[in-house]
Amino acid sequence: MLGWGAVALVMTAPLLAMQFTSEVNWTITDFVFAGVLLIGGGAVIELVAWRVRNPVIRIGFSLFVIAIVALIWIEAAVGIFH
Repeated sequence: MLGWGAVALVMTAPLLAMQFTSEVNWTITDFVFAGVLLIGGGAVIELVAWRVRNPVIRIGFSLFVIAIVALIWIEAAVGIFH
């Protein structure tokens, strides 16, 4: 539950920021992209948590998924790989 709360918080942050500043200007496409990315990553982590019994492998794979999601997010935001 904590992970899904974090997803909701991350999705709410830009929505709130757009109310107070013009620096944050997300479109519906940005919200859809972020939602698919975060919910997809969370679903993969949930699947691993259900299927993998070894806690070391579970934590390692979860950190791997979080790193991949973060890299995709950063690339979409500022293009670090170009």
